[in-house]
Amino acid sequence: MADDAPKREADDPVAEYKVLLKRYLDRRPSGTRQKLAEAFGTHKSFISQVTNPAYRVPLPAQHIPAMFRVCHLSEEEQRHFLELYGRAHPAQSVAMEELASIERDVLRIPLPHGMDETRRNQVRQLIHDFAERVIALAQSGGGQPDLPRKDDEK
Repeated sequence: MADDAPKREADDPVAEYKVLLKRYLDRRPSGTRQKLAEAFGTHKSFISQVTNPAYRVPLPAQHIPAMFRVCHLSEEEQRHFLELYGRAHPAQSVAMEELASIERDVLRIPLPHGMDETRRNQVRQLIHDFAERVIALAQSGGGQPDLPRKDDEK
């Protein structure tokens, strides 16, 4: 009966990419599943469902770039996973390409736990202001960005 498992996975493209994803996660440090859950904005149980070939819960395409980032998958691992995922979900191929290109230009900065909401908002605003200034500098071709400073607004 155990010999039937590989055949069932080969017959089920969703199970096939889940087996691969589970293998990748098993080779990563402990805590990776929790980091994935945080990156997806879900619970760790959802990660278990999308990585277990026995469950039919698919991995939503919008989570693929975060999965690649959190798991530090090599280009070869990414290519292999996308090949299997595309076979299982052919209608998602355009969405995956769009998400991958957007994700390359997005930075995510996890904030420490335990901060009160006022401090968290202050930190968010400070990071946001800094990012806007850096982006303006990059867009200006290296010259000084024409952005008002917080002290100039008063």
